[in-house]
Amino acid sequence: MLSNPKRTRFRKQHRGRLKGISYRGNNICFGKYALQALEPAWITSRQIEAGRRAMSRNARRGGKIWIRIFPDKPVTVRPTETRMGSGKGSPEYWVAIVKPGRILYEMSGVTETIARKAISIAASKMPIQTQFVSLVV
Repeated sequence: MLSNPKRTRFRKQHRGRLKGISYRGNNICFGKYALQALEPAWITSRQIEAGRRAMSRNARRGGKIWIRIFPDKPVTVRPTETRMGSGKGSPEYWVAIVKPGRILYEMSGVTETIARKAISIAASKMPIQTQFVSLVV
């Protein structure tokens, strides 16, 4: 169940720069426990799905999981051994742009120990440093 946009306005995008911190999506909205990014990166749809599977398997159908990032940026790849010029490559996969402070996953309906274990397994699937965050009530 890899996620990618149903349709986009443009097929290809510029790469851009990853600078600054996240001003959106950096606080817990839905669950009690969350996984927060500490570094900037592109996270692929495969990595997002791997983290989701790890969390849901570890929670054993208990609780609810929210995915707070969506891969909406196409990454183009040129064919190997292609000469210079002849345009940009075709879109190969999709990534989500993640800046420091962004919440990646949220979880509720389970105890803190189960949530901590499930989120740490999901964190091992991510290509960046992350931290466990809990809502202080």
